[in-house]
Amino acid sequence: MKLSALTFGLALAGLSHTALSAQAVDEHTYANLNDVISTHLHLDLDVDFADKQLEGFVEHTLAWQNKQARTLVLDTRDLEIDKVMYQGSNGKWYPASFTLAKRDDVKGAKLTIRFKQQAKKARIYYNSLPQASGLQWLTPEQTASKSHPFMYSQSQAIHARSWIPVQDTPAMRVTYSARVNTPKDVRAVMSADNSGALIKDGDYWFDMPQAIPPYLIAIGAGNLEYKEMSHQTAIFAEPQILDASVAEFNDTQAMIDKTNAMYGEYAWGRYDLLMLPPSFPFGGMENPRLSFITPTVVAGDKSLVNLIAHELAHSWSGNLVTNATWEDLWLNEGFTSYVENRIMEEVFGRERAVMEQALDSARLRTVVEELPAPDTRLNLRLNGRDPDDAFSTVPYTKGQLFLIYLEEKFGRKVFDAFVKGYFDAYAFKSLTTAEFVQYIEKHLINKHPGIVSMDKVNEWIHQPGLPADAPNPTSDAFDKVDAATKAWLAGNSTLEAIPTTSWTVHEWLHFINNLPRDLAQDKMAALDQAFGLTNSTNAELAFAWFMLAVGNGYDAIYPALDKHLSGIGRRKLIVRLYKSLVANGKRDWAYEVYQKARPGYHPLAQGTIDAIFAN
Repeated sequence: MKLSALTFGLALAGLSHTALSAQAVDEHTYANLNDVISTHLHLDLDVDFADKQLEGFVEHTLAWQNKQARTLVLDTRDLEIDKVMYQGSNGKWYPASFTLAKRDDVKGAKLTIRFKQQAKKARIYYNSLPQASGLQWLTPEQTASKSHPFMYSQSQAIHARSWIPVQDTPAMRVTYSARVNTPKDVRAVMSADNSGALIKDGDYWFDMPQAIPPYLIAIGAGNLEYKEMSHQTAIFAEPQILDASVAEFNDTQAMIDKTNAMYGEYAWGRYDLLMLPPSFPFGGMENPRLSFITPTVVAGDKSLVNLIAHELAHSWSGNLVTNATWEDLWLNEGFTSYVENRIMEEVFGRERAVMEQALDSARLRTVVEELPAPDTRLNLRLNGRDPDDAFSTVPYTKGQLFLIYLEEKFGRKVFDAFVKGYFDAYAFKSLTTAEFVQYIEKHLINKHPGIVSMDKVNEWIHQPGLPADAPNPTSDAFDKVDAATKAWLAGNSTLEAIPTTSWTVHEWLHFINNLPRDLAQDKMAALDQAFGLTNSTNAELAFAWFMLAVGNGYDAIYPALDKHLSGIGRRKLIVRLYKSLVANGKRDWAYEVYQKARPGYHPLAQGTIDAIFAN
């Protein structure tokens, strides 16, 4: 976006985060933000693959909010703290006393540091532990290259504290710099300016001049090569997947250009992608300047590149304008899902965008029936639960449908101006749902009276389920798929007569997802023989087919399903399969596969699936 000189200057100086949301109460942090705020972090870390730990120090530059305060409280989880030093007003360094409290299962261990005077800087010497929830360590055998180890972080939601002692809340923002040491044949990258990582020498320097919430601090290290896609975009990846990734995602620059035109200039300089090993538990992570991406979306036909559009969209919604607490997650993900779909429409056309809307909407309506009603509200109440529990289809797709609803009511021209103004007003800031409600009332509802009431806005945000008048996107292409499916199921047509050769992946997904859940074995076998679904190389299609087959008792899938579950760790593509296997009498088989696959899964995936087998 076109940021004001003052806003952009504050962002670069790391000062905008001192304007904390007055309404933010983040139950998931110990940080005493009313007393003191970290304005800049400097990390000096060694990557120790042998012991699976990061070791070194973090230096906090401090802005004191309370003149009487002499204490800094940080979030940690599974960190060993060696010592703490602080810089006094005379520039000299002194030892500080500290206390590391007992570990809480959700929040980790509270680190309390006491100073004899208000410190300018505090330096904490520490190391992470192998079980750090925000890091995954992979042996060479678990990587694509089979020659080098790999390590990467996943700090969202509150996992930054497992590898950095930090004020781990999205209510504040911080700039950072880093020096990272690795073996000489391993390249390190971060969510920062990576120009210092282009020469592989084991000694890397990074700088992140824009203030970001701590969950966006990210690191990766492995056998990474580098290839540009455009003047503004490039890919870091293991050599085995580099060229295929470049070919798959070379529309990224077009996505940036289209989004610039809709919502204002991209504010982060470069936009590069880091391709991670298959164990990465998410589709992508929007770490600024360097989105982390799963290889499961390298389908060979650009059919799954909406994931790139989603992570790019976070550069405006989420990274630039951030939810102040994890109960406000929909402010990140709902807006991002909406912007993602607008990008897809601009780059790939309206028909594809609507098909993606329809698929997501259908999935949401299923999830709304499965989840407890309180968890289907946009403004969620976690009540002490782990903020990872906030991540479901609800903040993403219900949030998107809310914005589509507003667009339909006010018209795209009016709504685009509102969204652009919202991004500008809160650039490099964090806000709560309550603050958003105040903003939308003033700048959209009252500005254009008689169109949408505040009662309707509050229904969308605070009530469970979907409003009766919620958009229900449909696609003409899907209507044709449904007609062909109906004719085949009724015996009035053959599989060969269905025009699948022209189908997109979205039509295939709609076809599989809408087949009867009690399909006869002969029809399952006929589908598999005609279309080779069991051996699909598209991870999304394979998942949809496996879900249908497990529920229908089609046993021919199991060798391929074993390979699927053992080969990838993306939670979207494995968790529901494990649940379905357990529910359909295949618990023992699933548990055997899981025990084999578990060492290659990320800690976040391990925790989720452990719970399935614990019940």
